[in-house]
Amino acid sequence: MKIVKPYINVEKFDGVKMMKKIERAGRTCYKSHVTSEDSYKKFLANIISSGHESVIEHEKITIRVLTDRGALWDITRHRITSFSVESSRYCNYSKDRFEKQIKFMEPFYIKNDEQALKEWTETMETAEKNYFKLAEQGYKPDVCRMLLPTSLATEIVMTANLREWRHILTLRCSDRAHPTIRQFTIPLLLHLKEELPEIFSDIPYDENFDPKDYAKLEVIDEI
Repeated sequence: MKIVKPYINVEKFDGVKMMKKIERAGRTCYKSHVTSEDSYKKFLANIISSGHESVIEHEKITIRVLTDRGALWDITRHRITSFSVESSRYCNYSKDRFEKQIKFMEPFYIKNDEQALKEWTETMETAEKNYFKLAEQGYKPDVCRMLLPTSLATEIVMTANLREWRHILTLRCSDRAHPTIRQFTIPLLLHLKEELPEIFSDIPYDENFDPKDYAKLEVIDEI
C-alpha cells in the first residue's frame, strides 16, 4: 500500500498566441480587423461579457491529473470533454509494474483527525489485502476491482475547449465542490488566470482553501 499526493500537469501553450487566434476567428462574425497588438484584450472582454462564448471554443487545453476515484466520477460528468482514464478493469495492481501495491490518495481533509485517519488506513489495507487474495486465486482485474475504494489513486488525461473549461472551473472551484476536486481545479484556474487573463480572470474560487493542499502543478511540453 502506498499513499500518494495529487499532481496536475498542464500541456505548455502560448496564451497570447491563443487569444489572438480567437480574436481573428471572432472578428469574422463582424467582418472587422485586428487594430493593434493588444486589441485582443478588449475584443475578448466584450465577447465574454456579452455571453458569445462559442468563439473561445476554437482553442483547447489538455491536462494530466492524479486524483482519487471519487473525483473521477464527478469530473467525468462534464460531457463536452475528452477523457482517457486509468482503467481498473485492465490494470492489475498485483503485478510488478505497479510495484505489487495499490496507491491510495492521501485523505488530506481528515489529516487532523487521528481516529478517522486510523480507520481510513485500516480500510485501505484491508481492501488491498483482499484484492491481492482474489488476484492470487486467478481472478482478473475487472473482478478484483469490486474491492477497490473511492480513495484509489487514478490518473486522468483530460482535454476541453476554453469555453468548457470556464464552465468546469466555475463549478469545481467553488466551496461546494468536493475537496479532492478543488485540489487540482483551483491551481489550474490560477494558472489560467495568469496565462489567459482575458478569458479566466472573472471566475471566482474558494479562497479559503489551504494552498498547502493544492496539487502540485507542472507545465510540460507533452502530456
